[in-house]
Amino acid sequence: MLGIEDAAVGFALLLFLLFIGLHIATALFIVAITGAYVFIGDAMIRPFGTMMWGTLNNFLLVAIPLFVLMGEILVRGGVTERMYRALADWTKPLPGGLLHTNIAASTVFASISGSSVATAATIGTVAFPTFRRQNYAEAWVAGSVASGATLGILIPPSINLIIYGAITNTSIGALFTAGILPGVILALCFMLMIAVASLLNPAIAGRPEPIAPWPERRKRLTDLVPPLVIFILVMGSIYLGFATPTEAAGVGVMAALALTAFYRTLGWLMLREAMMSAVTTTGMTLLILIAAFYLNFVLGVLGVPAQVSAFVSTFDVAPLTMVLLLVVLYMLLGCFLDALAMMIATIPIVLPVVTLLGYDSIWFGIFLVLMCELALITPPVGMNLYVTQSVRGRGNVGTVIAGVLPFVFCILAVVAMIAIFPGILI
Repeated sequence: MLGIEDAAVGFALLLFLLFIGLHIATALFIVAITGAYVFIGDAMIRPFGTMMWGTLNNFLLVAIPLFVLMGEILVRGGVTERMYRALADWTKPLPGGLLHTNIAASTVFASISGSSVATAATIGTVAFPTFRRQNYAEAWVAGSVASGATLGILIPPSINLIIYGAITNTSIGALFTAGILPGVILALCFMLMIAVASLLNPAIAGRPEPIAPWPERRKRLTDLVPPLVIFILVMGSIYLGFATPTEAAGVGVMAALALTAFYRTLGWLMLREAMMSAVTTTGMTLLILIAAFYLNFVLGVLGVPAQVSAFVSTFDVAPLTMVLLLVVLYMLLGCFLDALAMMIATIPIVLPVVTLLGYDSIWFGIFLVLMCELALITPPVGMNLYVTQSVRGRGNVGTVIAGVLPFVFCILAVVAMIAIFPGILI
């Protein structure tokens, strides 16, 4: 059986490989194969092909490309832009004006996308031209776009929650249910932060904007109906037991196609681009998933989770104190690792420790996704920072980093809430 010191060396090797820029899947494969060969021999390497087939031959994983494709079709079909304009009519009167629109639009788009990066790129593309005309503080604009987009991996359907459920054999429906309330609370915290900051410093919100007349606002309100209908179709069919997550994702794709056909934006070129993007994203995700399953298999055979759990049980530490230590650990890892890499690399080690503390796998899934949200906006490798800066198209990423700092405290506040009151996730 592997010792704690050997496990620590392996984990350090994985962090080093990821830090120098190796692809996530490649780094996971190297660590898994090295550990298997050094401690057991090539007998552990031979069953890899069978394991890869067993991993991919999973009906649940079909939900990943379908949810990605649904989001791509809605973005390229102009549904998101219509949704943004409709939300803007109702958020302009609030302190902070259109900054609230970024959060509200990210929340709605997250419920039909499942991807944080896609949410940042989509909302940023629509938002930045409008904000520049109104002279908003650009740091707050960029910060609200990058931070609001993190909701994409928390509010269902979340690709990260699907991956977590597949790795840990946790119910996807239960994870989706548990992610709704923290996602809504986090969105409200973001909006409260914007409102307070705007009241203290009105210059943040730029020039006052004219409010559209009531007839026009009511007319555009219909553009919010399609995303709501798709969310109800997808999530309602899962919660009521009418469909599995994969079948519900298929329903979502058909609804997205019907909607873009209704708006007359559905075409062969648009559909081809959406499918190509979905295939690229899915291929990358499943390669990482295969590597993660193999690494988890090797770690299980070597007895690493049991060793770590036994080691932690020797410490007389309160559960909340251990959760605080995990928050610090993930904040440090998030500074150097991609969110998905951080999640996959730590699940087999940390999950047994968390369950030993009395928390279940559903709670840990939501906690881990919240920490991944922090990683997405934490320099120097936070993906949302660079996606937002790329869409912004001027200045440097330092402005985006300065803009997300206030929102970091909102995420930490929600983490504290679920740690103190874990029952709210049930």
